[in-house]
Amino acid sequence: MMPTIFIALFGAAAIWFGVRVFQTSSMVRSALSLLGAMAAIGGMFLAMEAEFLGVLQLMMMATEMSIMAIFMVMYMMDPGGLGQMDMSHQQREALAAGIVATLLAVAVALLVNWGTVAKEVDSTTVQLRALGIEIMERSMLLFETVGVTILVSMIAAIAVAVAREPKR
Repeated sequence: MMPTIFIALFGAAAIWFGVRVFQTSSMVRSALSLLGAMAAIGGMFLAMEAEFLGVLQLMMMATEMSIMAIFMVMYMMDPGGLGQMDMSHQQREALAAGIVATLLAVAVALLVNWGTVAKEVDSTTVQLRALGIEIMERSMLLFETVGVTILVSMIAAIAVAVAREPKR
């Protein structure tokens, strides 16, 4: 019962943050709202006991949104939203598409026969263990290299964006 409650709460938070992405005129607040939506989806994975996917979602999205916010501050004309930029375009079409997509998702959720739910999951799954060994052994150097490269690019982007004062 508790996982279902948490899935519902995280799902509602993801939808709320997703709506907030389009309701703000600030690119930075929009990026942070998107981060909130993605973190809520990561929380849903964790509530469904898919720990690997949940942690992966949280780590990847936190890094991606941080990088996106940094580049937005560097390159956008009005990243703080002080110029009252309107971020909503084609409102009627977007509303119609949203209603159709919602009705379709609810119809699929209610009308499709999803089969029986497993009462217990076998913890000695060979495929899952093999995936873990693959990630932690052979691919670990690749993951570490990519992580350091992303960190260096973030630091370089900040260094390029900082205005230098002229020497007197």
